[in-house]
Amino acid sequence: MSQRIDLNRKVYDKSKYQKTINTSFSELLPPPSPQEEIQTLTVGEFFDAYSNLFYDIPKTGEINSHEYLIKQSSEYVGGEATDSEIEALLNEINNLRTELLETQQTLANVQQELATNING
Repeated sequence: MSQRIDLNRKVYDKSKYQKTINTSFSELLPPPSPQEEIQTLTVGEFFDAYSNLFYDIPKTGEINSHEYLIKQSSEYVGGEATDSEIEALLNEINNLRTELLETQQTLANVQQELATNING
């Protein structure tokens, strides 16, 4: 009742061994846990998520807030230029207010002189 079993052995040349046989253990690694997986969002998915979370995001804060998003975006877009533009516009508004006040005072003086000349 004996059976004959043939054993075959392949022998590789040392120079061909590393090219033929995969010696890394990448196949034995466990699959990454869900926490390790990096979730990538498209730009559209990001803005959909942002719209859904808009009122859940705090207004102010060092991180994870609307204020933080504004600071980050302003730095990227060039918030310094925007700040200087805003400052220039505020200066112009102040100058126009001053001119308006002076004009209103001049008009009040003219009206007072006319009333004085008519009445007296």
